[in-house]
Amino acid sequence: MKKRLALLMAAALAAGCMAVPVSAESEESDKTWVIATDTVFRPFEYTDEDGNFVGIDVDILAAIAEDQGFDYELQSLGWDSAIAACQAGQADGMIAGASITDERKESGWIFSDGYYNATQSMTVPADSDITGFEDLEGLTVGVKTGTQGASYAESLQDEYGFEITYFEDSPTMYQAVVGGQVVACFEDTPIMADSILDGGLELTILYDTENEGSPYGFAIFSEDSQELLDMFNAGLANIKENGTYDEIIAKYLGEDAVATEADATEADAE
Repeated sequence: MKKRLALLMAAALAAGCMAVPVSAESEESDKTWVIATDTVFRPFEYTDEDGNFVGIDVDILAAIAEDQGFDYELQSLGWDSAIAACQAGQADGMIAGASITDERKESGWIFSDGYYNATQSMTVPADSDITGFEDLEGLTVGVKTGTQGASYAESLQDEYGFEITYFEDSPTMYQAVVGGQVVACFEDTPIMADSILDGGLELTILYDTENEGSPYGFAIFSEDSQELLDMFNAGLANIKENGTYDEIIAKYLGEDAVATEADATEADAE
């Protein structure tokens, strides 16, 4: 992956951008697609100790771009800013662990085929007495603004009588749970599991609170980027067929990780 990504000069890095030359074929084209992401969503997108953008989404995008022969510039903007950049035409597309939902489609998101099915679940401090939703009455939980985890918590709020505090990024939310500012958080299960393992966080996922989940998709916000979306779908199909997709999933989630071949069918059905 490191061979596919190259750091820009210091000024560009300060702006959170990374230009990615993908293949000799793509160099013949003048078009460089600007793709926004949120690199605090490990293991799907994050920055390693050398300052490189890495993760499942980053590797999938690079493999698809190589397969389809296009250039792109990956910009780390944060979740809300990535959406705003796409809506304002400052970015052509977004890959940031975005769940495919009808609500988002109705608000102008145009999704690719699904590339990974993620569930959402509740996480509590390792020493917490909370064992399920019924223990949350009168307490406050944390969610990340605009995410499927937030939607999941909101769907349960009235039934179980808890309050919600919104955070702009996952690490801050996790620390709020550890520090006791909130009693639990709702997050995508693979993200939470990786964060606990990598960060040594004193948190426990309550797996019996897991929902059915939904697939992640690459998103555009204008038909002007339809060509990019079509290339993403074609490339995704190719890397699933040739085994590259499975290699990427195994690299970050282990050999036993379940490949999500049904994601595309589920996404198309929504």
